[in-house]
Amino acid sequence: MPYKYLSGFGNDFATEALPNALPEGQNSPQKVAYGLYAEQLSGTAFTAPRADNQRSWLYRIRPSVCHTPYSPVTAASDIVGSFGVGSKDSHCVSTPNQLRWSPFEIPETGKVDFVAGLHTLAGSGDPSTRTGIAIHIYAANASMENSAFYNSDGDFLIVTQQGRLDIQTEMGHLLVEPNEICVIPRGIRFSVKLPDGPTRGYILEVFDRHFELPDLGPIGANGLAAPRDFLYPVAAYEDVDGTSYKITTKYQGRLFSVSQGHSPFDVVAWHGNYAPYKYDLRKFCTINTVSFDHIDPSIFTVLTVKTSVPGVALADFVIFPPRWMVAENTFRPPYYHRNCMSEFMGLVSGAYDAKAKGFLPGGGSLHSMMSPHGPDRTTFEKASVDALAPIKLRPDGLAFMFETSHMLSLAPWALDKNLAGGRVLQDDYYTCWQGLEKHFDPTKPEGVWADKK
Repeated sequence: MPYKYLSGFGNDFATEALPNALPEGQNSPQKVAYGLYAEQLSGTAFTAPRADNQRSWLYRIRPSVCHTPYSPVTAASDIVGSFGVGSKDSHCVSTPNQLRWSPFEIPETGKVDFVAGLHTLAGSGDPSTRTGIAIHIYAANASMENSAFYNSDGDFLIVTQQGRLDIQTEMGHLLVEPNEICVIPRGIRFSVKLPDGPTRGYILEVFDRHFELPDLGPIGANGLAAPRDFLYPVAAYEDVDGTSYKITTKYQGRLFSVSQGHSPFDVVAWHGNYAPYKYDLRKFCTINTVSFDHIDPSIFTVLTVKTSVPGVALADFVIFPPRWMVAENTFRPPYYHRNCMSEFMGLVSGAYDAKAKGFLPGGGSLHSMMSPHGPDRTTFEKASVDALAPIKLRPDGLAFMFETSHMLSLAPWALDKNLAGGRVLQDDYYTCWQGLEKHFDPTKPEGVWADKK
């Protein structure tokens, strides 16, 4: 099928699959064209400031309220709703230890679709109070059939790592491939098909506010992610009756479902600024140093979710794409670091410049607030004596980071020693720093590295 998109970040779009399906002058006229129903989808409070207000009007064949009552779903996957001490999910574990996971396995037996393949890795807060975030992994081998999903708890930012996702939403279709991301805001129904077969990826969920472009500050008017490169779906309706559709929602970390006798993707036209979108990470304009030192990773921020504290993010989505490094007298890999943020790293392809081995595509790592981290011994020693010629850093790789100002707790699934036969959680991750030697010599102000070049 053809995929058509509207470009521009957060624009007030208008799109219709039939001519004149969008009303003129009134969002909810007495009689809508083609016998459609008008339905508003609000992503913010009605009274949010105009610059922050997000809502869309949908003109659909039936309103979305036409369904049976909600029933709890017994999920095969492990989805956690709350991460606070003493909460109903207090079995979550808090640890300052540095953690790393090998590639999360894709199921090889049975039919596991996108919803069944969701597993919570870590998080903070509680969606019932609109505070915090969650990090999930998805691994699926089957398309969703006659079913849809929507998230009542927050917005999903989906990072595809293996296999394309053909996502049908109420607003239209998105085809998302590795090296692309998509954002599906709270409450929007969608279904995922797998045109390439088995798939795997990462999800950052935010319980409060919405993703936006970071301020550019001294960078100026251009750079990082350009608004025009964000693509929104064009209206494309599905008029199907007589088929039972299952609609599943994640509500406070629990799954509930309803059934209805018609397709949920029956929106003929829509207009507004509350809609799903995708972005090609290869279009990110990287900012880097050309003189000396190592600029903070905030220059790689694609999208952010702000808090009420200026400069402090609930969540940042940061990428480390292929790029030229042309710095003088500079240690190029990420420096050793202790941070007031929590950092989850993932790898889409290739390798990451801070680790010589062990960090693989489809895996991940978590460095919690104020837990030290940095390059392993091999990387440190090589970077300390490398010739400072211009290099193309990781031309085959794309790494990313979910960064948050919250302290994260681990879901039981993330620490399960039986996961994939104990091969996923790397108990020996800490050893990558154990071999770092003492190089201090008070008799050599020039340091030992002068002898090793």
